Amino acid sequence: MSFIFKRKGHKETERQRRDSMFSVSTARNSIYIILGSISLILGTIGIFLPLLPTTPFYLLTAGLYLKGSEKLYKKVMSNKFFGTIVRDFQENKAIPLKGKIFSVSLLWITILSSVFFFVPLLWVKILLIAIAIAVTVHILSYKTK
Repeated sequence: MSFIFKRKGHKETERQRRDSMFSVSTARNSIYIILGSISLILGTIGIFLPLLPTTPFYLLTAGLYLKGSEKLYKKVMSNKFFGTIVRDFQENKAIPLKGKIFSVSLLWITILSSVFFFVPLLWVKILLIAIAIAVTVHILSYKTK
């Protein structure tokens, strides 16, 4: 990115202004794409880790890709695994019953197995249970599709 220092009496040419605008726009789009990709990775990890939410990260991915790259946005929205999740949630603000049952069940299975078999500290066990309750309430607060 080039910076042009204006001197008294110096006028910026149209090409210089257009080039500087293009480089700022390209950098901004690149940042949106990078952040969207990180969000996509976190959402995918969230499928396997119940404390990491999946749908909010996929929604964030769609929003960031929309601002950064129309091509990537269309790819996300047409993806057979999570495109329908994003589209349904954007349109209806609802979660399918099957998705609610699966996510809450998986959440509680992993939290309770961690509490009973892996976590020795009482305060961490209490924290995990509290997080599981909060996430369950949050998931169940959405309409069922």
